[in-house]
Amino acid sequence: MNLPFPPIASLHSPLLEQSLEVARQYMPSPAPILAAIDRQVPMPLKQLVAEAPLNRLFAKAIAEGEFDDFEGRRVRLEINGGQPGATIGFWAGRLRVVDGPGEATIRGSLIAFKTLAERRQDPDQLFFQRRLIIEGDTELGLGLKNLLDSLEWDLSPRRVLFP
Repeated sequence: MNLPFPPIASLHSPLLEQSLEVARQYMPSPAPILAAIDRQVPMPLKQLVAEAPLNRLFAKAIAEGEFDDFEGRRVRLEINGGQPGATIGFWAGRLRVVDGPGEATIRGSLIAFKTLAERRQDPDQLFFQRRLIIEGDTELGLGLKNLLDSLEWDLSPRRVLFP
């Protein structure tokens, strides 16, 4: 029987992958839409949605004291242009989403943050290529980058969203 479309396995061709990558590079950034949404969401809702998954994701490292050097400190993760972004701090053994600036800011494109989170490229390369930039307290920003690089973490939706 001839199917009117190729089987799923053949959809993972190098040509298709290259085409999708080119499309991703030339599609307009979703950052302006995300910024508009971000401005409308109140901080308590952001905290409710983000803090539990962050603390689940890094629970082992937090329990082992890996984040203790960041007690009372704040780092802002920001998409190029300033919005959207999130300031994350560590207090009393928990990662927290807070309002306001960070002592250090790590800024880059959505794709650079996605690449970093998925561990598809060495974090140092992203910084050397200036795809991610640290401003403010660079020692704090580099400390967090090095910590995250040293940890094993799983960003699968099942692991992040459900205990």
